Amino acid sequence: MSFIDHLEELRWHIVRSVLAILVMAILIFVFQDWVFNNIIFGPMNKNFVTYTKLCDFSHWAHLGDALCMPPPNVPLSAMTFGTQFMSLITVAFIGGFIAAFPYIFWEVWKFIKPALSPKEKKSARGAIFWVSLFFFTGAAFGYFVLAPFTFSFLANFRLSSEVVIETKPTLSDYVENLTNIILGAGIAFQLPIVSFVLTRIGLITPKFLRTYRKYALVVILVIAAIITPSPDWMSQMIVFVPLFLLYELGILISMRVHKANLRREKEDWG
Repeated sequence: MSFIDHLEELRWHIVRSVLAILVMAILIFVFQDWVFNNIIFGPMNKNFVTYTKLCDFSHWAHLGDALCMPPPNVPLSAMTFGTQFMSLITVAFIGGFIAAFPYIFWEVWKFIKPALSPKEKKSARGAIFWVSLFFFTGAAFGYFVLAPFTFSFLANFRLSSEVVIETKPTLSDYVENLTNIILGAGIAFQLPIVSFVLTRIGLITPKFLRTYRKYALVVILVIAAIITPSPDWMSQMIVFVPLFLLYELGILISMRVHKANLRREKEDWG
């Protein structure tokens, strides 16, 4: 294929991906009331599953209310006429991207696949499943774990015990924080996939990952600080621990891929 043909092929992959996002966005528009009441405003509800289950576990473990998080009992405000509509637009398109993510990655894979060798295609079998699995796992972690901790801390934080300062977050601020948390966690959970790909093409080795582990810890701490809008160490540790475990998982994956690379090299040299 010529360069122009490649661009034409890429254009159609992008068009189909955008159409998939639009379809899911339209569905969110149609069911906006249910989506906002049950999903978007979920972490603001005192009956949200994270609050209730964590509190139940605290009582079951005879810890009293130690693990019971106070829900963010604060009203959301809209400062301009278009705030609610623009928030709906944001949720629709970001939600459409999340819902259509497996199809979008499938389109990307279809564009890349013809350039791979038969061995590379075989080694990358199941890529769509694993990339989607880690993305949705990260998004679920952000929604069910990180978001409740973040909003609970920020809404109930008090700068002074004597002066009453009322917290009045805006709807757009809440939506922005929620979507950043979900997307950030979904992308961050791709660490094992990145380790697999970079090891497969020979850019990194397990020894490299182990050698630079201490630097990776600093990077992961920075990523945790970026993902979590709240400044408290607890929320950042909630992000840091799974990301560090994913880094360690990436080392194990890199070891297996590196051994397979060495085995293939021996077979090629025969």
